[in-house]
Parts: sequence; structure tokens; C-alpha cells
Amino acid sequence: TQDRYGDADVLSVRATERPVVGDGEVLIAVRAAGCGPDVMHVMTGKPYFARTMLGLTKPKQTTAGRDVAGTVVAVGDGVEGFAVGDEVYGAATSGSFAEYAVAPVTQLTHKPAALSFDEAAGVPVSGGTALQALQKAGVGAGSRVLVIGAGGGVGSFAVQIAVAMGAVVTGVSSAAKASQVRELGASDVIDYARQEIDRDGAVYDAIIDTAGNRKVSLLRRALKPGGTLVIVGGESAGGALLGGFLRALLLPLRSPFARSHTLVGLISTESAESYTELARLADAGQLRPLIGATYPLAQAADAVRAVSTGHATGKVVVTVA
Repeated sequence: TQDRYGDADVLSVRATERPVVGDGEVLIAVRAAGCGPDVMHVMTGKPYFARTMLGLTKPKQTTAGRDVAGTVVAVGDGVEGFAVGDEVYGAATSGSFAEYAVAPVTQLTHKPAALSFDEAAGVPVSGGTALQALQKAGVGAGSRVLVIGAGGGVGSFAVQIAVAMGAVVTGVSSAAKASQVRELGASDVIDYARQEIDRDGAVYDAIIDTAGNRKVSLLRRALKPGGTLVIVGGESAGGALLGGFLRALLLPLRSPFARSHTLVGLISTESAESYTELARLADAGQLRPLIGATYPLAQAADAVRAVSTGHATGKVVVTVA
């Protein structure tokens, strides 16, 4: 939990009341919770623009975490399709770094049988973002796709999902992550320390940028005429005020002047529909989360510190006994 914004030192473990399940909601006994940049943003209250939604002077939500996987222990009125004992995963609204969490059925689905609780907890927010980015880009069979940040949380899902869609994928990552990116299904990997993304010219039908460190003009040089750029990251682009929101907000303004390309700034949504599709891919053997490290609930602050470095491989997960 946290009572104020700040670094990971503001997080502490305490006893709280069990959350109350409401209409259209499910109460979950948490087994694992994903830890990604979304947790870091809530903890720090940065970029400051996010405080318009999170709370201006202190966080409205005092329990950290969104990604959740666990077992249903109670259902609210009007809930259909879920029963006590069901294994589920999705996005919690009461905070998932806890023994119990509440999630609305619009943000929850049944856990893929092929995944453990730890693996499932690493999927929802990052996997949903990757899926929605590829859908926005119109990726399909035969598409040539570039995924920037292919070894990270969102990027590792984007590679696998694009391959499942029938695309040919090139990943951009560090040399240390290149073999892992290939194992995820990328047919080629660009080492960003040695080569730039436009090394082959304008060859990509879609670019999914989860890193946000390159100018849009450079990204467009790697796109085919009619190609689509989707930006889903960019932590430093807008500074402390807007952060990654800046690129997402400004990109549509550039689209009328980029007639040969479609430019999309993605702000993803937490959706049961997305999570159901991800579960289908997981159970078909086409998607498996890359789990970089796990931490027990008492060490959740260390999990956030690992994410804050920006160099974590795959997803970081908090486990709950």
C-alpha cells in the first residue's frame, strides 16, 4: 500500500479490510500479480498529467497493482459466467498486490489452462496493450512488422501475437536479449546499439514502438507507403509533466501531414475481450509470457525497483502465498 507519491520507499505492507465485492464484480483470492510500468506510474504520480486520473495530491487507490491471477471466492449480483472456485485472470480495480482483490467482469476472464498463476499474472495489461496495438495497425497474414523494445513486457507479447497473426516479425532489442527475441518468434533482430531501424529502408507494413526513444521522422523512414506506426511507449518524451502521454496526444495531429502513413498514439483499455483472446492464444501454444523475475508480496517494493530500471527482461511478477 501507499499513502503518498514517491519512489518504492513509499510502499509498505499492512493489514487492511478485505475488499467488498459489488454488482458486476468478482472477489479474487490472489495468487500472483503482474508488475509493470503502470504500477510505477501510480506509485510516483508521474507524469503529473496522470494525477488528473490517479489523484491530485495523493493516490486514490492505496493498494498497488492491476494485473491479477487467482481464484474466485465470491461473486456480486448480476455476475454470469463465473463461480466460486474458478481460476481467473485480468485487471483488478482494488489493487492486486494483496491477498484479495476485486475485478469487474468487464476486465476479467478465465485463466488459460496452459499457464501457471505466475505466468497468467504477467499477461493482462502488457498483453492487452500489445494485442490492441497490432489490431490498430491492421496486422494480418503476410504483414511485415517491426517491434521496437521486443525484449520488454509489451514488446515480447507483440512479437508472439504478430507471429500468431501470420506476420513476419523483426525485433529491436539489445544484443543480450536477441536470442530470447528469436525464441519468441522473430525472424530477425536488430541490435539497437549497432544498427538503426531503417537499415533496410521502407519495408515494414507496421511498426509497434514500445520504447519511444526515436523521432517519428526516423520511424516513418522504415515504413512502407500505406504503413502504420503505433506508439505505445515513450516514458521520457514528455518529461515529468506529460511523459509518454505527449507522443500519444500529439501523434494524431501529425497524421494529416503524413499522407502516406497512418500514425496512431495508443492508450490501451483493460478489456475482458482482449484477455479472452490472449487466453485462446496461450492455450493454443502460440503465446507464453516471458517472466523475468518473481518477488513475494513482502518484497513488492523490490519488484517495482526492478521495473523502474527499464531493463527488465519480460514481465516482473509479485507472488502471493
